[in-house]
Amino acid sequence: MSVTNIQAKNFSVFDSDSHIVEPHEIWEKYVDTEYRTLAKSALWREEGELNSYLKVNGKTYRDTMNPNIPRHAIWKPGMTWDQIGELDPQIRHDKTQGASDPQARLSDMDAMGIDQTLLYPTWFAEGFHLVEDPDVAYALARAYNDWIADFCSAAPERLFAAAMVPLQNMDFAVKELRRVATIPCFKGAFIRPMFIEGRYFTHPYYDPLWQTLEDLGITAAVHPASGLWNPEWTSHGQFIEKMKGRLSQVTLLTEAGGGPGAGGGNGPNLGFSPVPEIGHPISPVISPWLDNHMFVGSTLIGYTVMQRYPKMKVVMAHGKASWMEEVLEKMEASVLTFPLLHTYPVRTDPEKMWEEGEVMLGFDAQERMILQLPEDYAEKIVWGSNYPQQDTTSAWDAIEQLSNAGIDEAIVARMLGGNAAAQFGITQVQTV
Repeated sequence: MSVTNIQAKNFSVFDSDSHIVEPHEIWEKYVDTEYRTLAKSALWREEGELNSYLKVNGKTYRDTMNPNIPRHAIWKPGMTWDQIGELDPQIRHDKTQGASDPQARLSDMDAMGIDQTLLYPTWFAEGFHLVEDPDVAYALARAYNDWIADFCSAAPERLFAAAMVPLQNMDFAVKELRRVATIPCFKGAFIRPMFIEGRYFTHPYYDPLWQTLEDLGITAAVHPASGLWNPEWTSHGQFIEKMKGRLSQVTLLTEAGGGPGAGGGNGPNLGFSPVPEIGHPISPVISPWLDNHMFVGSTLIGYTVMQRYPKMKVVMAHGKASWMEEVLEKMEASVLTFPLLHTYPVRTDPEKMWEEGEVMLGFDAQERMILQLPEDYAEKIVWGSNYPQQDTTSAWDAIEQLSNAGIDEAIVARMLGGNAAAQFGITQVQTV
């Protein structure tokens, strides 16, 4: 994405998918004193001069990528994707300040044309739901939520957050949701589409979660994670990441004919070469929309969450939006023909239910279907920058893409701000 020349707008922009990077301060200051040692063992991120790792449940998972380029927080206003790709991997590059400092964040938002934003975690997104001790998970959730609330207090009309919810114990989860509902900055509850303690979100265990979100008016802020450090059974990204180490040990025939153990002595000479490693960065390309697709198809529609909790608002972030047409088309046939789905009272009109439902999908302005059929998506999408990760775009980029596609400014304003503000229950302000 190139830096755009557009630097003016007549509407408020809400960034529905941006991230912070958790500082050590959360563990050292915000975690309750009696839990600090346990919390550092349960979930901890360390970034040293020579290597980085994530610790989960006392086990250390070292980064397999170059530690010199922190791709989770490398983008800064003015950078292009080409420039990020050309960074010297032999030189240590600093993380974006706005990832952890609220004043730097506000300056970056100004430069990006963003008036308001919803903040998602980074390391808590990767490891929090894997924490095994429910008491420690509860302590970590409270600490994260207290820290991000202080972060947002730097500009309460501009900065909002998705709360961490200790789903390891539903009593704790409901209690924490009721607490954060009293704190103005929390407009969403972070949910990562994955297996937690062997249960996916189609399990009745989570029904109190949906009920509480609906009752409190807190939006389910669903966001996948890449999963470099997670077991492969948790979600799609983890499986793709594990392919990297396995396929690198496989060999391929480079010439036709024969193979080890094949008969015939007059065949062509055989040559073998290593298979290129497949994993990161393929995982963040493929897995987000797979995770979101699974959550919508299985949980919201198949498990009837949308129809049993019709007032619960949901935002599916980071997985793009144009895949939804295919999901609805497939579900329309499936609910009529699959006996498995008859276990639940599944509505047989998922397309109509989707139109009526309170679910929106995160999009980026590079999606060709959005540009070509804007009216089909105008009421169901919210824009996100993905700041400060390597593929960040600014509001100016989005405005340029949508405007060049001939989309009316009123629709652009809905896509980039109005929809998200309504979905998260936020009063829009225009500061840029």
